[in-house]
Amino acid sequence: MRHGFGGQPPNPCGAGLASLRAVNPSELRAQFPVFERLAFLNAGTCGPLPRAAVRAATEVLKLAADEGRAHGYFMRMLDLRGELRARYAGVLRANADDVAITTCTSEGVVRVLAGLDLDEGDEILTSIGEHPGLLGPLAAAKAQRGVTVRDVAFEQIADAVSEATRLVACSHVSWMDGRVVPDLGDLEVPVLLDGAQGIGAVDFDVTQLGCTFYAGSGQKWLCGPVGTGMLWVAPEWRERLRAPGPTYLNLADPGAGLDAVAHPTAARHDASAHSAEVIAAAVASLEVLEQFGWDAVHERTATLSEALADALAQRELTVSPRDQTTLVSWQDDDAPATRERLAQEGVIIRDLPGTGLLRASVGAWNDESDLQRLLSAL
Repeated sequence: MRHGFGGQPPNPCGAGLASLRAVNPSELRAQFPVFERLAFLNAGTCGPLPRAAVRAATEVLKLAADEGRAHGYFMRMLDLRGELRARYAGVLRANADDVAITTCTSEGVVRVLAGLDLDEGDEILTSIGEHPGLLGPLAAAKAQRGVTVRDVAFEQIADAVSEATRLVACSHVSWMDGRVVPDLGDLEVPVLLDGAQGIGAVDFDVTQLGCTFYAGSGQKWLCGPVGTGMLWVAPEWRERLRAPGPTYLNLADPGAGLDAVAHPTAARHDASAHSAEVIAAAVASLEVLEQFGWDAVHERTATLSEALADALAQRELTVSPRDQTTLVSWQDDDAPATRERLAQEGVIIRDLPGTGLLRASVGAWNDESDLQRLLSAL
């Protein structure tokens, strides 16, 4: 049986050239039931869920119901965690030992902030317009630990580090407009990247980004269930980053009682619990994308996104400056009302509260008909 019920996890690097030839865009699109009805352009919130993920979760739940959630269920969960960690590492182009499994991007952010030695007077540098999932934990660090949080323009962040800066925390890809963080160079302070709009959306090698920590989502561009995500920790920081509350699954030997110590790998930073069915669905979603091939995913996504941005500009709409990413944002006089009207017409995008922006999230599973439905509805 597939999806981690036994045996070794597959190659996390995904499919090669043979798979690129074997799977065409229409076959990828057919894996997602939502496109039978809707032009779904909202993966920046939650990606479309493939049939395979629903099937995998259902299989685990049925086994749990039939056999009881005892030793077998627990061992399946452990196997699945290992497989998911390997697949996340493959997308990041990282070593699996450096990847923790979390529940979302923000949990990774919280774990990093909690594990660093940040005290009153230390400065965290961030950028203007960051997502609340990053700003909330930064505000809590400011209120609870007395740190200073300074924000600068996104494009200036690499040059704004001061003598007081102890951490740089910002997006890899801006959630508002799809711009990519400027080259971070060789900063002398640790860097935490919010990768919610990065992993699965754009091609990168996490070890080449210039960051120390990379927190990402599993439910967006990786099309997994809500409640999945990852945190990459640079190997030299694995033990330097404290694990503030290691629980059963974080311990190298849970039976050691008060002498138990955390795993030597990034597993020390794993979320305390995940259900086997949720992880099975996440693994199955990654399998679908890997069969298409990550190079093909990224190339098709960039091409479709650019085509949409150009078409919107030709209609004299004000498109936000962007890079070759998955997000396309544009100004609208009443963004919430337009978003709701489009939803009633079967076109799913989102508005960005307080900005006057609408945002379409374009994935490799989309096609020209989705873009045309959006343009026609506008």
